[in-house]
Amino acid sequence: MTLKCAILDDYQGVALSMADWSALGEQVAVFSLREPITDEAQLVKRIADCDIVVIMRERTPFTAALLRRLPKLKLLITSGMRNAAIDLPAATRQGITVCGTASGSEAPTELTWALILGLARHLVLENRGLRDNGPWQQSVGITLHGKTLGLLGLGKIGSQMAKVAQAFGMNVVAWSQNLTPERAQAFGVQLASSKQALLAASDVVSVHLVLSDRSRGMIDRQALAQMKSSAFLINTSRAAIVDQAALIEALQTGQIAGAGLDVFDVEPLPADHPLRSLPNVLATPHLGYVADDNYHTYFREAIADIQAFIAGEPVRKLS
Repeated sequence: MTLKCAILDDYQGVALSMADWSALGEQVAVFSLREPITDEAQLVKRIADCDIVVIMRERTPFTAALLRRLPKLKLLITSGMRNAAIDLPAATRQGITVCGTASGSEAPTELTWALILGLARHLVLENRGLRDNGPWQQSVGITLHGKTLGLLGLGKIGSQMAKVAQAFGMNVVAWSQNLTPERAQAFGVQLASSKQALLAASDVVSVHLVLSDRSRGMIDRQALAQMKSSAFLINTSRAAIVDQAALIEALQTGQIAGAGLDVFDVEPLPADHPLRSLPNVLATPHLGYVADDNYHTYFREAIADIQAFIAGEPVRKLS
Protein backbone atom coordinates (compact mmCIF):
# COMPACT_ATOMS: atom_id res chain seq x y z
CA MET A 1 0.00 0.00 0.00
CA THR A 2 1.33 3.43 -0.94
CA LEU A 3 1.52 5.94 1.88
CA LYS A 4 0.58 9.55 1.21
CA CYS A 5 2.87 12.33 2.42
CA ALA A 6 2.24 16.09 2.42
CA ILE A 7 4.93 18.74 2.85
CA LEU A 8 3.37 21.90 4.26
CA ASP A 9 4.34 25.56 3.91
CA ASP A 10 6.81 25.02 1.09
CA TYR A 11 6.80 28.77 0.49
CA GLN A 12 9.54 28.78 -2.15
CA GLY A 13 8.39 25.59 -3.86
CA VAL A 14 11.79 23.95 -3.36
CA ALA A 15 11.13 21.06 -0.96
CA LEU A 16 10.96 18.40 -3.66
CA SER A 17 14.24 19.55 -5.22
CA MET A 18 16.25 19.83 -2.00
CA ALA A 19 16.57 16.07 -1.50
CA ASP A 20 16.16 12.82 -3.41
CA TRP A 21 12.56 11.89 -2.65
CA SER A 22 12.75 9.13 -5.26
CA ALA A 23 14.65 7.16 -2.60
CA LEU A 24 11.24 6.38 -1.11
CA GLY A 25 10.29 4.53 -4.30
CA GLU A 26 6.66 3.57 -4.72
CA GLN A 27 6.15 3.23 -0.99
CA VAL A 28 5.32 6.89 -0.54
CA ALA A 29 3.55 9.42 -2.75
CA VAL A 30 4.79 12.91 -1.86
CA PHE A 31 3.32 16.31 -2.66
CA SER A 32 3.95 19.81 -1.33
CA LEU A 33 1.72 22.78 -0.55
CA ARG A 34 3.21 26.23 -1.01
CA GLU A 35 0.56 28.54 0.41
CA PRO A 36 0.06 28.76 4.18
CA ILE A 37 -3.35 27.40 5.19
CA THR A 38 -4.51 29.12 8.36
CA ASP A 39 -8.09 27.82 8.32
CA GLU A 40 -8.20 24.47 10.12
CA ALA A 41 -11.10 23.11 8.08
CA GLN A 42 -9.30 23.90 4.83
CA LEU A 43 -6.11 22.28 6.09
CA VAL A 44 -7.96 19.13 7.12
CA LYS A 45 -9.54 19.00 3.69
CA ARG A 46 -6.11 19.06 2.05
CA ILE A 47 -4.31 16.53 4.26
CA ALA A 48 -7.01 14.34 5.85
CA ASP A 49 -5.98 11.36 3.72
CA CYS A 50 -2.26 11.69 4.51
CA ASP A 51 -0.36 9.11 6.53
CA ILE A 52 2.70 11.36 6.83
CA VAL A 53 3.04 15.14 7.12
CA VAL A 54 6.30 17.07 6.95
CA ILE A 55 6.20 20.55 8.48
CA MET A 56 8.58 23.46 8.81
CA ARG A 57 9.19 24.39 12.43
CA GLU A 58 6.32 26.41 13.85
CA ARG A 59 4.85 27.60 10.57
CA THR A 60 1.62 25.63 11.02
CA PRO A 61 0.49 24.69 14.55
CA PHE A 62 -0.51 21.07 15.10
CA THR A 63 -2.85 21.37 18.05
CA ALA A 64 -4.77 18.59 19.77
CA ALA A 65 -7.91 19.75 17.97
CA LEU A 66 -6.25 19.50 14.57
CA LEU A 67 -4.68 16.13 15.31
CA ARG A 68 -8.08 14.70 16.29
CA ARG A 69 -9.31 15.57 12.81
CA LEU A 70 -6.47 13.64 11.17
CA PRO A 71 -7.17 9.98 12.09
CA LYS A 72 -4.99 8.63 9.25
CA LEU A 73 -1.89 10.53 10.37
CA LYS A 74 0.79 8.20 11.69
CA LEU A 75 4.04 10.15 11.23
CA LEU A 76 4.61 13.88 11.74
CA ILE A 77 8.07 15.24 10.88
CA THR A 78 9.28 18.70 11.83
CA SER A 79 12.42 20.51 10.79
CA GLY A 80 14.67 20.79 13.83
CA MET A 81 14.47 18.86 17.06
CA ARG A 82 12.12 21.26 18.84
CA ASN A 83 8.70 22.55 17.76
CA ALA A 84 6.55 24.38 20.29
CA ALA A 85 3.66 24.43 17.81
CA ILE A 86 3.11 20.65 18.08
CA ASP A 87 1.00 19.29 20.93
CA LEU A 88 3.30 16.35 21.66
CA PRO A 89 1.18 14.79 24.44
CA ALA A 90 -1.85 14.82 22.12
CA ALA A 91 0.21 13.21 19.35
CA THR A 92 1.37 10.50 21.75
CA ARG A 93 -2.19 9.80 22.91
CA GLN A 94 -3.26 9.45 19.29
CA GLY A 95 -0.42 7.07 18.46
CA ILE A 96 1.30 9.53 16.12
CA THR A 97 5.07 9.30 15.92
CA VAL A 98 6.74 12.72 15.84
CA CYS A 99 10.29 12.95 14.50
CA GLY A 100 12.69 15.81 13.86
CA THR A 101 15.81 16.62 11.88
CA ALA A 102 19.13 18.30 12.50
CA SER A 103 19.30 22.08 12.14
CA GLY A 104 22.35 24.27 11.69
CA SER A 105 22.82 27.46 13.70
CA GLU A 106 24.99 29.20 11.09
CA ALA A 107 22.13 30.51 8.94
CA PRO A 108 20.21 32.25 11.74
CA THR A 109 23.45 33.70 13.09
CA GLU A 110 24.26 35.20 9.69
CA LEU A 111 20.74 36.59 9.27
CA THR A 112 20.96 38.22 12.71
CA TRP A 113 24.13 40.01 11.68
CA ALA A 114 22.50 41.09 8.42
CA LEU A 115 19.80 42.82 10.47
CA ILE A 116 22.31 44.45 12.81
CA LEU A 117 24.47 45.74 9.97
CA GLY A 118 21.46 46.83 7.94
CA LEU A 119 20.20 48.93 10.84
CA ALA A 120 23.60 50.32 11.78
CA ARG A 121 24.35 51.53 8.24
CA HIS A 122 20.77 52.41 7.19
CA LEU A 123 21.07 50.11 4.20
CA VAL A 124 17.40 50.05 3.23
CA LEU A 125 17.10 53.83 3.27
CA GLU A 126 20.31 54.37 1.34
CA ASN A 127 19.63 51.61 -1.19
CA ARG A 128 16.14 52.97 -1.84
CA GLY A 129 17.52 56.47 -2.31
CA LEU A 130 20.14 55.24 -4.76
CA ARG A 131 17.64 53.22 -6.79
CA ASP A 132 15.05 56.03 -6.86
CA ASN A 133 17.55 58.79 -7.69
CA GLY A 134 17.00 60.26 -4.25
CA PRO A 135 19.52 62.15 -2.14
CA TRP A 136 23.09 60.95 -2.40
CA GLN A 137 23.87 60.02 1.23
CA GLN A 138 21.03 60.58 3.67
CA SER A 139 22.32 59.15 6.91
CA VAL A 140 25.31 58.82 9.21
CA GLY A 141 26.01 55.20 10.05
CA ILE A 142 26.79 53.72 13.42
CA THR A 143 30.19 52.09 13.94
CA LEU A 144 29.97 48.75 15.73
CA HIS A 145 33.64 48.70 16.77
CA GLY A 146 33.85 49.64 20.44
CA LYS A 147 30.10 49.31 20.98
CA THR A 148 28.50 46.75 23.30
CA LEU A 149 26.50 43.77 22.14
CA GLY A 150 24.20 42.33 24.77
CA LEU A 151 23.24 38.70 24.23
CA LEU A 152 20.16 37.31 25.92
CA GLY A 153 21.21 33.68 25.73
CA LEU A 154 24.61 32.16 25.02
CA GLY A 155 23.64 28.85 23.45
CA LYS A 156 24.53 27.62 19.96
CA ILE A 157 23.51 30.82 18.20
CA GLY A 158 24.38 33.21 21.00
CA SER A 159 27.93 31.86 21.24
CA GLN A 160 28.40 32.26 17.47
CA MET A 161 27.09 35.81 17.75
CA ALA A 162 29.75 36.50 20.37
CA LYS A 163 32.57 35.34 18.10
CA VAL A 164 31.46 37.58 15.24
CA ALA A 165 30.99 40.57 17.55
CA GLN A 166 34.50 40.12 18.88
CA ALA A 167 35.82 40.06 15.32
CA PHE A 168 34.14 43.45 14.82
CA GLY A 169 35.86 44.72 17.94
CA MET A 170 32.69 44.90 20.01
CA ASN A 171 32.41 44.38 23.73
CA VAL A 172 30.12 41.44 24.48
CA VAL A 173 28.00 40.90 27.57
CA ALA A 174 25.54 38.06 28.03
CA TRP A 175 22.82 37.03 30.44
CA SER A 176 20.24 34.32 30.84
CA GLN A 177 18.71 32.66 33.85
CA ASN A 178 20.92 29.60 33.40
CA LEU A 179 24.14 31.20 32.19
CA THR A 180 27.16 30.35 34.32
CA PRO A 181 30.37 32.38 34.74
CA GLU A 182 32.31 29.39 33.37
CA ARG A 183 30.39 29.33 30.08
CA ALA A 184 30.64 33.09 29.66
CA GLN A 185 34.38 32.93 30.30
CA ALA A 186 34.77 30.09 27.77
CA PHE A 187 33.57 32.44 25.03
CA GLY A 188 35.39 35.50 26.29
CA VAL A 189 32.11 37.15 27.22
CA GLN A 190 31.33 39.26 30.27
CA LEU A 191 28.47 37.85 32.34
CA ALA A 192 26.00 40.62 33.14
CA SER A 193 24.90 40.77 36.75
CA SER A 194 21.25 40.91 35.69
CA LYS A 195 18.98 41.30 32.71
CA GLN A 196 18.50 44.94 33.69
CA ALA A 197 22.25 45.54 33.73
CA LEU A 198 22.63 44.02 30.27
CA LEU A 199 19.82 46.12 28.81
CA ALA A 200 21.21 49.34 30.27
CA ALA A 201 24.77 48.71 29.04
CA SER A 202 24.11 47.47 25.50
CA ASP A 203 24.08 49.36 22.21
CA VAL A 204 22.60 46.29 20.52
CA VAL A 205 20.47 43.75 22.38
CA SER A 206 20.04 40.43 20.56
CA VAL A 207 17.61 37.74 21.73
CA HIS A 208 18.73 34.09 21.53
CA LEU A 209 16.55 32.29 24.06
CA VAL A 210 14.28 29.28 23.78
CA LEU A 211 10.63 30.23 24.21
CA SER A 212 9.38 28.91 27.56
CA ASP A 213 7.17 30.01 30.42
CA ARG A 214 10.20 31.80 31.87
CA SER A 215 11.17 33.65 28.70
CA ARG A 216 7.69 34.50 27.39
CA GLY A 217 7.23 38.26 27.62
CA MET A 218 10.70 38.72 29.12
CA ILE A 219 11.24 41.91 27.11
CA ASP A 220 8.25 43.89 28.29
CA ARG A 221 7.52 47.60 28.59
CA GLN A 222 9.72 47.92 31.67
CA ALA A 223 12.63 46.11 30.02
CA LEU A 224 12.44 48.29 26.91
CA ALA A 225 12.50 51.38 29.13
CA GLN A 226 15.82 50.18 30.56
CA MET A 227 17.50 50.22 27.13
CA LYS A 228 19.42 53.17 25.75
CA SER A 229 17.39 55.43 23.45
CA SER A 230 20.15 54.91 20.86
CA ALA A 231 20.03 51.10 21.11
CA PHE A 232 18.70 48.48 18.70
CA LEU A 233 16.72 45.41 19.70
CA ILE A 234 17.22 42.33 17.51
CA ASN A 235 14.89 39.34 17.72
CA THR A 236 15.46 36.34 15.48
CA SER A 237 14.41 33.87 18.18
CA ARG A 238 10.68 33.85 19.02
CA ALA A 239 8.26 36.75 18.86
CA ALA A 240 6.56 35.92 22.16
CA ILE A 241 9.76 36.62 24.12
CA VAL A 242 9.15 40.31 23.36
CA ASP A 243 5.89 42.05 24.24
CA GLN A 244 4.82 43.07 20.74
CA ALA A 245 2.55 45.94 21.77
CA ALA A 246 5.22 47.38 24.06
CA LEU A 247 7.82 47.06 21.29
CA ILE A 248 5.67 48.91 18.78
CA GLU A 249 5.08 51.69 21.31
CA ALA A 250 8.80 51.95 22.06
CA LEU A 251 9.58 52.21 18.35
CA GLN A 252 6.84 54.77 17.69
CA THR A 253 7.92 57.02 20.56
CA GLY A 254 11.66 56.71 19.93
CA GLN A 255 12.23 55.02 23.27
CA ILE A 256 14.68 52.79 21.38
CA ALA A 257 16.37 53.63 18.10
CA GLY A 258 15.17 50.66 16.09
CA ALA A 259 14.54 46.96 15.84
CA GLY A 260 15.68 44.15 13.59
CA LEU A 261 13.01 41.44 13.49
CA ASP A 262 12.65 38.04 11.87
CA VAL A 263 9.84 36.65 14.02
CA PHE A 264 6.30 37.88 14.62
CA ASP A 265 3.29 37.10 16.76
CA VAL A 266 1.27 36.25 13.65
CA GLU A 267 2.93 34.78 10.56
CA PRO A 268 2.59 35.67 7.76
CA LEU A 269 2.41 39.20 9.14
CA PRO A 270 -0.94 40.90 8.30
CA ALA A 271 -0.72 43.52 5.56
CA ASP A 272 -1.79 46.36 7.87
CA HIS A 273 0.49 45.43 10.78
CA PRO A 274 2.42 48.47 12.07
CA LEU A 275 5.73 46.59 11.99
CA ARG A 276 5.46 46.62 8.20
CA SER A 277 5.56 50.41 8.03
CA LEU A 278 7.59 51.74 10.97
CA PRO A 279 10.67 53.48 9.51
CA ASN A 280 12.98 52.31 12.31
CA VAL A 281 12.22 48.62 11.77
CA LEU A 282 14.26 46.33 9.53
CA ALA A 283 12.28 43.12 9.19
CA THR A 284 12.51 39.86 7.29
CA PRO A 285 9.77 37.18 6.95
CA HIS A 286 11.20 34.56 9.34
CA LEU A 287 14.19 33.75 7.14
CA GLY A 288 16.65 32.85 9.89
CA TYR A 289 16.82 29.14 9.12
CA VAL A 290 15.78 29.48 5.46
CA ALA A 291 19.05 28.75 3.68
CA ASP A 292 20.44 26.09 1.37
CA ASP A 293 22.40 24.01 3.87
CA ASN A 294 19.54 23.84 6.35
CA TYR A 295 16.98 22.97 3.69
CA HIS A 296 19.12 20.17 2.31
CA THR A 297 19.50 18.80 5.84
CA TYR A 298 15.80 19.13 6.71
CA PHE A 299 14.48 17.29 3.70
CA ARG A 300 17.28 14.72 3.45
CA GLU A 301 16.69 13.75 7.07
CA ALA A 302 12.90 13.86 6.62
CA ILE A 303 13.33 11.15 3.98
CA ALA A 304 15.51 9.16 6.38
CA ASP A 305 12.86 9.60 9.09
CA ILE A 306 10.22 8.18 6.75
CA GLN A 307 12.40 5.24 5.77
CA ALA A 308 13.16 4.43 9.41
CA PHE A 309 9.47 4.67 10.35
CA ILE A 310 8.49 2.29 7.55
CA ALA A 311 11.19 -0.10 8.74
CA GLY A 312 9.65 -0.01 12.21
CA GLU A 313 12.63 1.72 13.80
CA PRO A 314 11.85 5.47 14.02
CA VAL A 315 14.79 7.82 14.53
CA ARG A 316 15.08 11.31 16.05
CA LYS A 317 11.81 10.79 17.90
CA LEU A 318 10.21 13.71 19.75
CA SER A 319 7.25 11.60 20.90
